[in-house]
Amino acid sequence: MTPGTFEYVAAGSVDEVLTALADGDTSVLAGGQSLLVEGATPVRRVVDINQVAGLDTLAAADGVLHVGPLVRHRTFETGTVRGPLGDLMRLVVCHIGHPPIRARGTMLGSLAYAHPAAEWPMVAVMLDAKLILTGPAGRRTVPAAQFFTGPFQTLRRPQELLTEVLLPVLPAGTGVGYAEDRRTTVYPQAAAMAAITVRDGVVCSAAIGLVNAGPCPVRARVAESVLVGNALSDTAITLAAEAAAEIDGRGQAFRTLVRRVLTSSRERIRSATDN
Repeated sequence: MTPGTFEYVAAGSVDEVLTALADGDTSVLAGGQSLLVEGATPVRRVVDINQVAGLDTLAAADGVLHVGPLVRHRTFETGTVRGPLGDLMRLVVCHIGHPPIRARGTMLGSLAYAHPAAEWPMVAVMLDAKLILTGPAGRRTVPAAQFFTGPFQTLRRPQELLTEVLLPVLPAGTGVGYAEDRRTTVYPQAAAMAAITVRDGVVCSAAIGLVNAGPCPVRARVAESVLVGNALSDTAITLAAEAAAEIDGRGQAFRTLVRRVLTSSRERIRSATDN
């Protein structure tokens, strides 16, 4: 597709980005993938943040992974992030678009775009991430579960820049899984992911996310509660999958996907224990 005419602003600092956003009707350019989507709303002005220092931060501190808006999808393919969180991100990222998209697109761009079938928004909600928004009044923190308000809709104000996402580092003893139903589209028809933590043979923490099960990312809370306090047995996995299937009209798809991600999580926990 050929973009229409628009004004281009190359920002050199966050303040310059905010100045551009304050004028209204301005889109942020990091990877630019959402701006090229067919049918996307034409933009009058674009502010390019690629030369702004400090926005490519990727660092873990005090049990939290800090990700900046210029961190590309492909960064998570390389093992830069270690441990169970890194395992989950590697499982997810290889399903995002294709190599050219992963080379340019960004995690925070995906969060801001808020496609109901996108993978990163579900990761953020499932892990209780926090999103940092910077605007004229300073910085504010929004829990991921509140940030997404509908398809392509978030709590980000037009004058704000999404400057960071904070993802909790998953503890040892956590198994993760990701599975999707995809045919010919860029986004999956349905997908599921999980992060299950086991202590002394019992599930002490469970997070299960369903992608494209609603207008916003969906946590399978009832399915999670089925697991907590019990062994991650075949019976528990079956009951959790049945509970997840009740959330959306495509019950069979999510039943199968949740069973797969929980089985994968259990296998990873066993593998880590054996090693």
